Amino acid sequence: MRNRKYIGYLWVPLILAMALGLMAMNGPSTVVKKDKSNLPALAALPAPPVPADNKQTPEKVELGKLLFFDARLGGDVSIACGDCHNPTIGWQDGADICRGYPGTSHWRNCQTIINAAYLDKLFWVGAARSLEAQGRSAARGGVAGNGEDDLMEERLRQIPEYIKRFKEVFGTERPEGMDAWRAIAAFERTLVQRDTPFDKYKLGDKNAMSEDAVKGMKIFEGKGNCTQCHNGPMLTDQKYYNLGVPENLVFEEDALKQITFRFEQYAKGVPEEVYRKTKTDLGLYYRSKRDVDMGKFRTPSLRYLVYTPPYMHNGNFWSLEEVVDFYDQGGDEDQIAKGFGHSTKTDLLKPLGLTDDEKAQLVAFLESLSGEEILMDIPVLPAYGVDRGDGLKVENAQ
Repeated sequence: MRNRKYIGYLWVPLILAMALGLMAMNGPSTVVKKDKSNLPALAALPAPPVPADNKQTPEKVELGKLLFFDARLGGDVSIACGDCHNPTIGWQDGADICRGYPGTSHWRNCQTIINAAYLDKLFWVGAARSLEAQGRSAARGGVAGNGEDDLMEERLRQIPEYIKRFKEVFGTERPEGMDAWRAIAAFERTLVQRDTPFDKYKLGDKNAMSEDAVKGMKIFEGKGNCTQCHNGPMLTDQKYYNLGVPENLVFEEDALKQITFRFEQYAKGVPEEVYRKTKTDLGLYYRSKRDVDMGKFRTPSLRYLVYTPPYMHNGNFWSLEEVVDFYDQGGDEDQIAKGFGHSTKTDLLKPLGLTDDEKAQLVAFLESLSGEEILMDIPVLPAYGVDRGDGLKVENAQ
């Protein structure tokens, strides 16, 4: 028995040695502090990634386009994807706070879906990890689509044109809900913009960007310290930060927004102490329930920026000049410190001391990240059909 125990002790240094060896191969487990030397470089966009289980086909994209604009994928057929992501308003809705389902109000800004194909964290707090998941979540959310899976699916099955198209694309005898989100995601992956002045410049056309824009890019990468978070081809690290964005006063003026926001605290399962105290959107905290995540939101991409005001998670800034001024002053007051007594504001934000010329050049660079506006006619939607046994009777689409 003593021999076995002794042999067991011999394993301890061996296991420690193996662990140290693995650490030597993989590096330390602690998070490496950000350094500009190892940040992803600004670059032109490559082709968008396509998941292996949802390949692109023209027929699937065309089906997804119809479904994207079809409000029957929702609760009361009043809101389609294309209502909150309108092609004529930057593929978002142009409001500071996104519209909500009738009887409710949203509490965050509606983001554009242009180039969303490149993101693996969607919504302001990364609540969806794919376009397929994002579409379903938006259609079912209580303050957005409020749809029930079985009801939305049944509506599709009462539309002969959809029955035909789903069978051609997915090989099913009748439309399936998850296939609808796959089709919409396939359509959204065609909504990319890779021919901006910035992309052309990065691909070798040194005349594509204005002189001010080039100077602004140098400020963006240098004095402005913007690439600490806005880096890589999409100009986002997809991480979460509290910037000290000022509160949107609309919450103090709109009773429905206050009621919906209060209900959301309850629905998201926050402790009663937080429920009673909070007057601000707690962001990532709703998912992690960690105090250190209060007030943090995902870094947005800066592409297609010209067409998508207002900016920030609460739509509080209506121009790029306002945004630049905000960063120049090092952000604003930390609402979390104000309401809860502990700060989560990032220490990456410092006053920049930009001159008026430098601010204008920085705005010129931000504008170079947008190309020609992407517009699209809303398609004619297929109609419901009723089979009476003597043929097909077609009724109105709505």
